[in-house]
Amino acid sequence: MSRPAKILIDLGALRHNCQLANELSPKSKTMAVIKADAYGHGAVQVARALEDLVPVFGVACIEEALELREAGIDTPIHLLEGAFSKDEIHTAANNNFSLAVVNYEQKKALLDHQFDKLNQQLIKVWLCVDTGMHRLGIQPSEMASSFHELAACSHIQNDIVIATHFACADDLENDFTSEQFRRFQKGMNDLGSQNLSHSVALSLANSAALLGWPKTRAEWNRPGIMLFGSSPFAAPHQEADKLLPVMTFKSGVIALRDIPPGETVGYAATWTAERHSRIATVAIGYGDGYPVHAPTGTPVLINGHRCPLVGRVSMDMITVDATDLPDICLGDEAILWGGSLSSYLSVNEVANCAGTISYELLTRMPRRTPREYLG
Repeated sequence: MSRPAKILIDLGALRHNCQLANELSPKSKTMAVIKADAYGHGAVQVARALEDLVPVFGVACIEEALELREAGIDTPIHLLEGAFSKDEIHTAANNNFSLAVVNYEQKKALLDHQFDKLNQQLIKVWLCVDTGMHRLGIQPSEMASSFHELAACSHIQNDIVIATHFACADDLENDFTSEQFRRFQKGMNDLGSQNLSHSVALSLANSAALLGWPKTRAEWNRPGIMLFGSSPFAAPHQEADKLLPVMTFKSGVIALRDIPPGETVGYAATWTAERHSRIATVAIGYGDGYPVHAPTGTPVLINGHRCPLVGRVSMDMITVDATDLPDICLGDEAILWGGSLSSYLSVNEVANCAGTISYELLTRMPRRTPREYLG
């Protein structure tokens, strides 16, 4: 028998979540963001499952895009951070990759690029505007001039998309999203006051904005984390609560031992039994993707029952207080996050215990832990 640690990926749940994104904004187009190996779920398998539901995939870099092409994925792909070097512009044009333009240098490189006149491939461009995130993008005051420069370029397609990214959309009480939206609208008003020879489409909403800020839904939406069943919100939310978990991270009980009060468990003896305790050892650790900083008390589902982690997480194992499960046996299933709707542990809850976010836990899953795809 092989080691029981594994990751289950429910492609049916993935498709359900993508269809929810489509239904929330039926007049929009959906870019499925599958960067970072589809948030740890496997970019190639995820892309194959979603090809018929979305017109384009979003990735962070050209290496991620080429991996999809090499696997036979022919759907258009968008490079969310644009080209990192001039040679990537040519590669993008030849592989149907659209490019973000996130700064002056990228814009100049694109405008100056020398394409093959006999076999010229027009390239699709997304112009990114910094409305307050202050990572990437041109200033709103430069939106109109930059748009006209790109629109006048003979090797750029005439359907330019203008995009921005929200800093606080996951906080529904924070009005900064409305402020960013106002700044974006001002830039668009300046652009709209001029005669445009090219069509303009807009893209504002990530997962949190798509779910919680209806006014930000535009011609293009860019859901990411919601596709994988993780809510971007800290509290329950009417739309986010419809998401289905895609990843189940599971293992099994490989040892049981009874210890008296006063005995300690694990490295550095950080946990001491206060009663006669039954300790279950589960074959999972930080080498498999379980967070090393998960503290004592972090829940683990064993046979559908919540049991607390005790002691430190080690590379290959954790220890769980199973004293209140008298029927526990070797080989019993342990779910670290995910599961079924009747027996489910949210990755958000585990992340909160470990002082991090679900995005980190999902994207840091190592290749060591085998994945199984369902549906």
